[in-house]
Amino acid sequence: MRIFQKSWLHILFAILFILLSSQNISAFVRENGTLIVEVALNSFPSEAVHIQDNVGDEDFFDNFEDEFGDPSENEPFDPLSGYNRVMTTFNDKFYFWLVKPVAKGYKFVVPEGGRLAVNRFFKNLLFPVRFINNSLQLKARAAGVELSRFCINSTVGILGLWDPAKDWLELEAYPEDFGQTLGHYGVGSGFHVVLPILGPSNLRDSISLIPDYFLEPVSLIEPDLDELAVKSYDKLNYTSLHIGEYESLKKDAVDLYPFLRDAYEQNRKKKVKE
Repeated sequence: MRIFQKSWLHILFAILFILLSSQNISAFVRENGTLIVEVALNSFPSEAVHIQDNVGDEDFFDNFEDEFGDPSENEPFDPLSGYNRVMTTFNDKFYFWLVKPVAKGYKFVVPEGGRLAVNRFFKNLLFPVRFINNSLQLKARAAGVELSRFCINSTVGILGLWDPAKDWLELEAYPEDFGQTLGHYGVGSGFHVVLPILGPSNLRDSISLIPDYFLEPVSLIEPDLDELAVKSYDKLNYTSLHIGEYESLKKDAVDLYPFLRDAYEQNRKKKVKE
């Protein structure tokens, strides 16, 4: 029986090699008793598929089915795909036609040191969002670090314009938002949705913008037009420090919308697990 299973195993590996040879197999190595097939998929960064090389392990066949089953089973639930594609195109044009030119002009006028200080100031103001959400997830150490960072940077760092907590004490920020808090307690992401100007999101994260909004001190500014102006300036300053990153990401996309969608959802899953 064991010989029979091993023969089938070899046949499956042969079939696997033939099927994947058209998808840029980058490595086929054995490591600590595990056969690792590195597959560079056409639509997204490469990923390693780990297959247990243990003919006596019945989980092998389940793993094989999970990894190489019907691709349609892995398609995300995307009932708004038509709208999302249109909004992705709108946001793309909005960035290239308006945001990027203005950000480049701002970058030309304001030195990098000044823009970095402004970025640190607004980041320090988001302390309530990070502190509350770390606390809600019972991450006591992270919440304590956030509280320490806010006290140090708001005083010694002069309202957060500098970051002595990181530079002197190596206290890194622990970014958490309400979407991550809901995910921490098992709330699913729901279907994907692209928000105007704000970009990729999903149902859970879109709803989570509401409690996070009321935790931001900038949201208390009156009237609303002044609040909008301050937040727009924050985003403009941030964009001036990251010109070129979106362009680098976009150049790898065969189809921009699903590329950004999958990148966003995978990044959020990773952040929720952290």
